[in-house]
Amino acid sequence: MQLRLSVMALLLAAIPVFSTTATDAPVKKGIITGADQVNLYLPYLKGKRVGMVVNQTSIIGNKLSVDSLRTLGVNIKTIFGPEHGFRGNASNGAEVDDEVDPATGIPIISLYGQKRKPSREDLQKIDIMVFDIADVGCRFYTNINTLRDIMESCAESGKELVILDRPNPNGYVDGPILDMKYRSGIGQFPIPITHGMTIGEFAQMLNGEGWLKNKVKCKIKVIPVANYRHDMDYTLPVAPSPNLNTQQSILLYPSLCLFEGTIVSQGRGTYMPFTVLGAPALKGIFDFTFKPVSIPGMSETPLHKNETCYGLDLRKYDVTPHRKAGKVNIKWIMDMYKAYPDKSKFFDRSYSAQIGNIDGLAGTALFKQQIIAGKSEEEIRKSWEPGLSAYKQMRKKYLLYQ
Repeated sequence: MQLRLSVMALLLAAIPVFSTTATDAPVKKGIITGADQVNLYLPYLKGKRVGMVVNQTSIIGNKLSVDSLRTLGVNIKTIFGPEHGFRGNASNGAEVDDEVDPATGIPIISLYGQKRKPSREDLQKIDIMVFDIADVGCRFYTNINTLRDIMESCAESGKELVILDRPNPNGYVDGPILDMKYRSGIGQFPIPITHGMTIGEFAQMLNGEGWLKNKVKCKIKVIPVANYRHDMDYTLPVAPSPNLNTQQSILLYPSLCLFEGTIVSQGRGTYMPFTVLGAPALKGIFDFTFKPVSIPGMSETPLHKNETCYGLDLRKYDVTPHRKAGKVNIKWIMDMYKAYPDKSKFFDRSYSAQIGNIDGLAGTALFKQQIIAGKSEEEIRKSWEPGLSAYKQMRKKYLLYQ
């Protein structure tokens, strides 16, 4: 027992204390993730067979939480891996196979391969589930879909879900509410582009709004982030996916992901995805260039592969005003449409399989129509009401942080 306590003391001492930026109100201890507060949940897991929904962002200090908790005597029976896999090295949308983790010998069940949710058989092998994945706060980022699937499976099998909460780097609320007739893998819930919630808060919304299948309720226990507010700057210590590999890309993602429904590349096929915009047809209009190529594990068949694209370099763009104002930047897509020579091709999905459905990304068919019609930003934003305000009011019921 003394040895175990010593190991835990060493582990806790190694946990870094994250500090807020100078623009935020001073916080004595800084932001501390749910996972880093081991003392709050370790006793709850001891003596139980534990399943963990984790990836490369699931860390305690600078060590994977699976490894840390095993060191502390937690009996981890199964790892469940989301999109991009347990180690976070699979490409966007790529299926991931089941495997055995070579470092620990623990079976890894992929939730982005033949199945999207654990089966009853999977859950018979565990007593409790832990969800610990960093999210970026966007409707079209699939972690919230995985959360819903895990909650449904746990509810159906009578298993409790412990959520180790983490800050949302895009903690504001903005965008049109998803029209559910455009529901898809990149939009499963009637929420705006940036939902302004942590995973723990979103789980409470899933239960409270009856968004789980058959309106089942999952028993959840949230280990909240300490010293956190939604308006705080927070840099994710680990890249959440191969194509969100910098803090700049994470903060630009809510705005630039809309371009996945256009002929304009967002930099997939480069090592600077979601920080650049461009297309071959914009030659002579923009000077900045980049050339998408096949990059295994990031983007094997990118839009405009091996073609020189002309456009915008946003790697040093100051995103702070947009985040502080709580607004997705829709002016970039408005301006790019105006600049594009052949406007009939801008949203044309027949040009490439890499062009997604702009209606699904925006959450409404009206957005594309407004861009084509040359509506002003004010007119476009006005059309998001009253849905956006109604969502903000509903969201308040589930908040754990200011």
